[in-house]
Amino acid sequence: MSKETAPAVPAANFIKNIVEADLAAGKHAQRRWAGQPGTAADHAGAPLDAAKIRTRFPPEPNGYLHFGHAKSILLNFGLAEQYGGRCHLRFDDTNPEKEEQEYVDSIIDAVKWLGCSWEKEGEKNLYYASNYFDWMVEFAEYLIEAGHAYVDSQSADEMRANRGTLKEPGKDSPFRNRSAAESMDLFKRMQQGEFPDGAHILRAKIDMASPNINLRDPAIYRIRHATHHNTGDKWCVYPMYTFAHPIEDALENITHSICTLEFEDQRPFYDWLLERLAEGGKLQRPLPQQIEFSRLNLTYVVLSKRKLIQLVDEKHVDGWDDPRMPTLVGARRRGYTPEGFRLFAERIGVSKHDSLIDYVTFEDCFREVLNESAERRVAVLDPLKLIITNYPEGQSEEAFAPNHPLKPELGKRAMPFSRELWIEAEDFMEEPSKGFHRLYPGNMARLKYGYIVKCTGCEKDASGKVTAVLCEYLPETKSGTPGADSVKVKGNLHWVSVAHGYTAEVRLYDRLFAVPAPGARREGDAPELERDYLDDINPNSKQVITARLEPSLKDAQAEDCFQFERHGYFVADRVDSQAGAPVFNRTVTLKDSWAAKPAK
Repeated sequence: MSKETAPAVPAANFIKNIVEADLAAGKHAQRRWAGQPGTAADHAGAPLDAAKIRTRFPPEPNGYLHFGHAKSILLNFGLAEQYGGRCHLRFDDTNPEKEEQEYVDSIIDAVKWLGCSWEKEGEKNLYYASNYFDWMVEFAEYLIEAGHAYVDSQSADEMRANRGTLKEPGKDSPFRNRSAAESMDLFKRMQQGEFPDGAHILRAKIDMASPNINLRDPAIYRIRHATHHNTGDKWCVYPMYTFAHPIEDALENITHSICTLEFEDQRPFYDWLLERLAEGGKLQRPLPQQIEFSRLNLTYVVLSKRKLIQLVDEKHVDGWDDPRMPTLVGARRRGYTPEGFRLFAERIGVSKHDSLIDYVTFEDCFREVLNESAERRVAVLDPLKLIITNYPEGQSEEAFAPNHPLKPELGKRAMPFSRELWIEAEDFMEEPSKGFHRLYPGNMARLKYGYIVKCTGCEKDASGKVTAVLCEYLPETKSGTPGADSVKVKGNLHWVSVAHGYTAEVRLYDRLFAVPAPGARREGDAPELERDYLDDINPNSKQVITARLEPSLKDAQAEDCFQFERHGYFVADRVDSQAGAPVFNRTVTLKDSWAAKPAK
């Protein structure tokens, strides 16, 4: 990972404090690494691990990554980069019924797009949990032999009823005291496909009276007759996530297993399981440490996988990569940048406390980044023709505009200027309101980078609609010439030559939801009212218009980003743009346009 693309990590946070304390104490200095995941025996004769720490990003390949995943990706890869470690990309693919190769591919693309790499100094740390199934079965059988697990033959409903509540202890399964030999026989037959789904389940034997429900003999292996995207039909038993995840961490030498707060209650089982396996010599010490942090909560956004699937399946959006979706494929198509995500991750920090981040904070990070990086161009989104009546017909000349006002080294570009121009319709008022400084009969304004013009009137159609604005130009006032400042005006207009500009599709994207908390009850709602988050979809979240663009934009390549002066930041769509005919998506407006909007 280069210095330019390394994920930014907040200057100080509690996770960094833990990592630094561990490094100072030499906690992981004696760990060995065989060059690939393995058991204690596999690592025993290997060299000391060259990585000072190991972190991991472990997505389940059952959907597309979203904004919250970006926070986790940048945190884990950033910590590894900062402290001389390695970050693994691991697919937690232990559920064969919901996982697909399509999601695997999209996750790999998203992590790369964010500027992160699991390859460093000869290591290629891309792993699949499903490749550890042989070890997981071996460890499960060890737990049975050691008296730490048993096969339960209760139905799912019986198990649920006997689990107890937060106030009442659970009840022992009638099969809890099965002999190790009987449980082992049943578990072997489960693996051979002898039983249907749900007939038996393997459970850890811990404490049915524990105040932590997650320690009440949690399930660790279940029967699933399903084809797996990676292992095919080799297995008909699959590990539960809470069993598989800590084992995956330990096999991969992960030092700091960073996850979100909803897994905090699972940490005691995480530690219990790894301790039992280390006691049996299966895993090397020191064992991984699970650390929890608050997940991303953002206004005007839903990050629930169920809701995102519903938005796609019911066609409220145009697919997973719809630029309004909070997915990373959608963000990329919208024109959000990896640099903006890194700035956002750094700005919001890492904590143990849940907080709601205002969407304007998110957008401001991209405004800040794009203001520095995006070259400027001119587009007229609501075109109205302007005719300079004293400019020679058929003549044109060049006006020169800076490509970036903050970067003079990028030079200037030529913009064709002619008798007929497109201007924004809002730049003309036949009867001006107070404070209006642009064009109206008798008033003068500057055509930016061009001349000062004086409005002499307008043309209308039969219905009275203005079809053209009439002006005369002052030849001595062209920008960049000695006479440019000879006449003072207050209005400044953007324009595109009718003869030289071109017509393009432009999509004005905005927030997908019209309220900060989609689906939440609001003040004044009747007590019996149940709100549906779909009712809060912003009907104006996508507007498709036909705009007039300066000719240089015709050569834009997919994913080229620009500031359309006055309007905001736009990107050439990576899907629909064609050579010589780019389609542009609005990434974000120049300023927050939602602050003054009343809550609905």
